Amino acid sequence: MVVTLKHIIFLVCILHWSLGQSETIEVCESCEINSVKDAISRAQATDTILIKKGTYKEFNILVDKPLTLIGEDYPIIDGEDQGEIIRVVSDNVTIDGLFIINVGTSYTSDHAAIRVVRSENYLIQNVVLEKLFFGIYIEKSNNGKIYHNKIIGDAKDEYNSGNGIQLWYSKNVTVDRNIVQGVRDGIYLEFSDEIVINNNISSNNLRYGLHFMFSNDDVYTNNTFENNGAGVAVMFSKRIKMVNNIFRENWGTTAYGMLLKEINDAEIIGNTFEENTIAINIEGSNRITYQKNSFIKNGWAVKVLGACYSNKFEGNNFLYNSFDVSYNSKLNDNVFDGNYWSNYTGYDLDKNGIGDVPYRPVKLFSYVVNRTPETIVLLRSLFMDIIDFSEKVSPVFTPDNLIDANPLMKKVL
Repeated sequence: MVVTLKHIIFLVCILHWSLGQSETIEVCESCEINSVKDAISRAQATDTILIKKGTYKEFNILVDKPLTLIGEDYPIIDGEDQGEIIRVVSDNVTIDGLFIINVGTSYTSDHAAIRVVRSENYLIQNVVLEKLFFGIYIEKSNNGKIYHNKIIGDAKDEYNSGNGIQLWYSKNVTVDRNIVQGVRDGIYLEFSDEIVINNNISSNNLRYGLHFMFSNDDVYTNNTFENNGAGVAVMFSKRIKMVNNIFRENWGTTAYGMLLKEINDAEIIGNTFEENTIAINIEGSNRITYQKNSFIKNGWAVKVLGACYSNKFEGNNFLYNSFDVSYNSKLNDNVFDGNYWSNYTGYDLDKNGIGDVPYRPVKLFSYVVNRTPETIVLLRSLFMDIIDFSEKVSPVFTPDNLIDANPLMKKVL
């Protein structure tokens, strides 16, 4: 092919046209454009809106075209308690570096600091949200990332507070390195599949650090859930992976590190459950693998309420819990094998690292407490030690086949 002058001029024009399409629009108090709404209305698709440091009293900001909104030195968007602050209804939108405050509370609408509706390929990062109702609300939007945000609420009651990060009917979203506290549920998912939640800290929330329902094929790794009303509630979901998370100090009369209800075919591996009222509360959950988890100083390490089948507890550490395992049935279809139990008093004559005497983790006293909670005052009494020993020798009330035949003599590292 012969390249002519006409071809060169055409290519230069195309290059000039493509480079000239995206512009940066500055917003500041002394600029020609001094409001975010005005900047969006004037912007063309793919433009960048640079919001200078300052306070902008605006709400119901609609982002209806592919744009990048970037804050310089964390400008404040103050919604003055009027309602929702930013709503995204376009694909390919980035919101970065804003400080958003004063979302209006409503009993009929879930007002959010940032709401993304029916959008694709969005990025929300480095955003600080305070004095909020809902924080970041993702609705029927896929292929997005919520990264490195700080969401600080001041919720006092569940009925008039919202969630920090909420996903509803969304797919393939990454929620990474966020700090969420002081809201109803730190992170909430419903009907949201293929979600990855990594490296978040969700603490001091009224209800749950993480709460999800009807959400399948999700992965949760390296998160910390601490001092919430309850740590994590996982309900009516399949093929969940929870790996290397920390569940700590979730205390209360109905509190737990993790609640599993109607969960099937999941993996719970390498997590730490420390000082929770109940580390894991399980009901109607099947074919779950529990490996290399550490249960440390909990009231109950594992509390099984019923209809739980074909679960495997292998290579876990049970350390100084008041009750290692609680069971409300005489039937057992679950496997406990090769775990370390700090309460194990057996011996290892052949020095192979495995106790020669099987360990029976269910105490009769835990059965008694399940039926009559007031008897907890007798914990660690001599009388309870005696009846626990008698039940261990000749099981009557606890599952006689619920034993760890290969208890480890040393902790799993």
